[in-house]
Amino acid sequence: MPTIEEVRKVKNKYEKELMNKAGVVGCSIGYKQINVKKTDKLSIVCYVKEKKKEVDLKSKDIIPKKIDGILIDVVESGEFKAM
Repeated sequence: MPTIEEVRKVKNKYEKELMNKAGVVGCSIGYKQINVKKTDKLSIVCYVKEKKKEVDLKSKDIIPKKIDGILIDVVESGEFKAM
């Protein structure tokens, strides 16, 4: 299982690339969720305005399930607004 330092290193390396994908509004580090239940697996969390099926996305906008062996979790968050 990767350490938080390993996850942070991969996140920092790929965050700009992930943020450039259509609909992505943020990236963080957290525990992967499956069916709304938190697991014990650290992951890069990509927040998106709206979750879509892969077939509805351009290939360049598909978020991979893993990068450099680190899990990616896609979470629908809506848009973030600064207050």
